[in-house]
Amino acid sequence: MIRLFVGVPVPEDVRLRLAGICGGVPGARWVAPDSFHLTLRFIGDVNEDIGDDVHDALSFMRFPAFEMLLSGVGHFDTAGEVRVLWAGVERNRELAQLQRAVESALVRAGLPREERRFSPHVTLARVQDAPLVRVSEFLAQNALFRAGPFTVDHFTLFSSFRRAEGPIYRAEAEYPLALQAA
Repeated sequence: MIRLFVGVPVPEDVRLRLAGICGGVPGARWVAPDSFHLTLRFIGDVNEDIGDDVHDALSFMRFPAFEMLLSGVGHFDTAGEVRVLWAGVERNRELAQLQRAVESALVRAGLPREERRFSPHVTLARVQDAPLVRVSEFLAQNALFRAGPFTVDHFTLFSSFRRAEGPIYRAEAEYPLALQAA
């Protein structure tokens, strides 16, 4: 079995900007800068044959490169408890189209359709028992955060390995996006 997801890696200069705002929230496990990415589709644990089918389906995709801008921060919660801190993505038609194309390719490869709504973000931290006042301060201090724009010229099939300190991600395959002729 292999745990997979499809994502957009974040360029180094943007990773550094993101790393610069990470901190100040007790109970937060901050994501390592090398692991910052935007998930297009979480696949989960699959056997190697399904992984090969996923790779084949993604290999046939053709999509143009586009610009993306990170903007603002926010959080996800469960039953009123903050669980994730994230950097947002400015509304982006091309990103939404790429996500839909990836979803369609994965369904054609035999995976069930994702039921959750696509909510583009870059996870900054996983949070457990953080003081709400500190989370609120983090959100207020970084409300105007912006990084980019940057060119999205490929997307990646990642494998994920769970550890107590946080997951490790490994690029299994990269899929280039077509650059526009000048």
